[in-house]
Amino acid sequence: MSVYLKCKDFTVSNEVFELKFHDDLDMLITSPQPVKEKLGAYYKSEKYISHTDANDSFIDKLYQSVKRIAIKGKVKSIKSFKSEAKNLLDIGCGTGEFLLSCQLDGWNVVGVEPNLDAKTITISKIDANNLVYDSLESCEKGEINKKFDVITMWHVLEHVPNLEETIKTLSNLLSENGVLLIAVPNFKSFDAGYYKEYWAAFDVPRHLWHFSKSAISCLFSKEGLELKKIKPMWFDSFYVSMLSEVHKTGKSNLFRAFLIGFYSNFKGIFTKEVSSHIYFLRKKL
Repeated sequence: MSVYLKCKDFTVSNEVFELKFHDDLDMLITSPQPVKEKLGAYYKSEKYISHTDANDSFIDKLYQSVKRIAIKGKVKSIKSFKSEAKNLLDIGCGTGEFLLSCQLDGWNVVGVEPNLDAKTITISKIDANNLVYDSLESCEKGEINKKFDVITMWHVLEHVPNLEETIKTLSNLLSENGVLLIAVPNFKSFDAGYYKEYWAAFDVPRHLWHFSKSAISCLFSKEGLELKKIKPMWFDSFYVSMLSEVHKTGKSNLFRAFLIGFYSNFKGIFTKEVSSHIYFLRKKL
């Protein structure tokens, strides 16, 4: 595998990692990857906002506002594939807003969240201590007789150290008519090419894998899951561009970040490559 780019961990360690291009899968792999036991240390930062409900700084407020809008869109996306509310599993549920929205919409919800602080916040929101697991493995054991009609991973797949094993488990947990929704960044977007090593969605070494459309299709096809639809995540380009400006210049540069995000989305209308995508997958018939 050839070296595609070298990136620094701007959030915690300032260490430099390589992104290696996997020709057969058309994806990037972070190298070296921290061993599983040490990976948690790279998440110990107040900057890692997805594990908190922080609402202090401007970036915090913007993140929380966009998240609320995005959650409504996610629930709507699910309904477009599964109109009848049944069993839903959200892996990497963070602080639980999406799970709560689905629960209020009539779904029987189960969550997976390894971060103890975030898990505690989720439990307090959905009031169901036995429905939030600390790992996918413990969820699979705890829900051994259950199949899920919807499984979601919102910007989580890029974090899992055991990628192929995780995909196999997802296939096993999904019901025959169920739908799997995977949201991940797209290194082929314009904003990724513009910011290069400063692109915030590379987020090494927390992001271990960097996917393309063909990579998602190939990886999941091996486990009997077929890619049925791809949906752009328009907000991501603006937020990622703003964080990327901070990495590159030390400042938010909101106007320039907005222009880059807007242009990335505009180009994406024609190239079908935007900052992040949602992939809808079903079991092959």
